[in-house]
Amino acid sequence: MTVGAAFLAVLGRELRLAIRHPADALAAVLFFLLVAALFPFGVGPAPETLARLAPGALLAAALLAALLPLDRLWGSEAEDGSLDLLLLCGLHPALLALAKASGHWLTTGLPLLAATPLAAAMLNLPIEAWGTAMLALGLASALLSLLGTAGAALTLGARRGGVLLPLLVLPLAIPAVIFGAAAIEAAASDSLARLCCCCWPRWWRRRCL
Repeated sequence: MTVGAAFLAVLGRELRLAIRHPADALAAVLFFLLVAALFPFGVGPAPETLARLAPGALLAAALLAALLPLDRLWGSEAEDGSLDLLLLCGLHPALLALAKASGHWLTTGLPLLAATPLAAAMLNLPIEAWGTAMLALGLASALLSLLGTAGAALTLGARRGGVLLPLLVLPLAIPAVIFGAAAIEAAASDSLARLCCCCWPRWWRRRCL
């Protein structure tokens, strides 16, 4: 079996397992939406306040939701012995980890991207910034999948590994949150600036009259 065929076989195995057990992806999406829905209750329903907090809130909620399935990424294979068989399939361990990370992003990151417009609407993010938000969340979740796969491998077999995993992964994902939130905020500010430029002359004429 060639390297490419082995990589696709491992990736296909991850996708089939996710289809058979969709609870992890569903739990991540529900967690993401619930966190986004809680922000208006915590900071108030003022549209300006929600729009200002929306970029950071979306990224933080998505990354926390993507962490939920990571603690079992290698655990089931280590328990039933299939991890040894995966290591003997002829695929380099780094490529094996990449296949696992790709499977995690396809089964967790993509559903989170699909739920992003609904979460953005809850947080009063301008529609013009939704595309940037989805792009930023896609890149951030892909980075988290890579970091989370490495973190899950490091904590495999450790006592309370599920507690250690976020402590290892989340600090490394801070740059993605910073740059992603800045990109979303810039897109939202640009859309608001265009709206103000379109509405200002009409408002000024009414005031002068």
